Amino acid sequence: MSVVFLDSAIVHYEVLGKGRPVFFLHGWVGSWKYWIPSMQVASTSYRAYALDLWGYGETAKSPQGYSLDTQADMLHAFMEKMGIGKIAIVGHGLGALVAFNFVRRWRENVDRMMAITCPMEYEMVHTRMRSASPSDLVDWLANRTPEMTSALSDASKADPQALTGSMDSLQSNNLFGAVRQTSLPCLFVYGQNDPAIQQPSTEKQTSLSSMMHQVTLEGSGHFPMLDETQKFNRLLIDFLALESGTSPQELSLKEEWKRRVR
Repeated sequence: MSVVFLDSAIVHYEVLGKGRPVFFLHGWVGSWKYWIPSMQVASTSYRAYALDLWGYGETAKSPQGYSLDTQADMLHAFMEKMGIGKIAIVGHGLGALVAFNFVRRWRENVDRMMAITCPMEYEMVHTRMRSASPSDLVDWLANRTPEMTSALSDASKADPQALTGSMDSLQSNNLFGAVRQTSLPCLFVYGQNDPAIQQPSTEKQTSLSSMMHQVTLEGSGHFPMLDETQKFNRLLIDFLALESGTSPQELSLKEEWKRRVR
């Protein structure tokens, strides 16, 4: 286990591989662990980092650290501590919101972003997601396979206030409105069967900039990286391999993700 101290508090992270840095940010349920298959694939060409955000996994818990702003501050401080410059970000749920917040403030530090099951507005989050305990969310959102159970084994370590703190931030600050016109290449990925996060409406999809694109994985729920691991990882690697500054709309059409919209 690797840790750094930021403001005298422990931040847990793991890292694999060498090359351009890619950061994996987990969502509201679990920890860095469910990124292991994606990190292993990415690490053949990139340096893959995964952090436990404040209040999750082995990272310190502090009610003052649970806003989206403060979680983004942690990512920035981690990069400065480790001497890391420009990155790609792969964020899921909470992690995607933290990434958008980070981009809004430090756009020059991000080359591209994949936002998975990202609620563009507070109303896109199911009411159960806003108030249930971490254990209840696992029961609701995860299947019973041994692989899923292992990947989400840290869910019970989460501070419930970390979830409610981020939801309060989302409700009070619509980050997507400030970011959607950015020049940052951004690929949105949704699971067709996700009960927790609504997909954006057609109107919102068409309001995205030309540098943003959406893919829906028909066989996935809330955890595309675990529900359809091979399909998700192929999409991830294709996205990371695009030339810098290229719109994800340029991804070559593949049979497994023909369901795609602007």
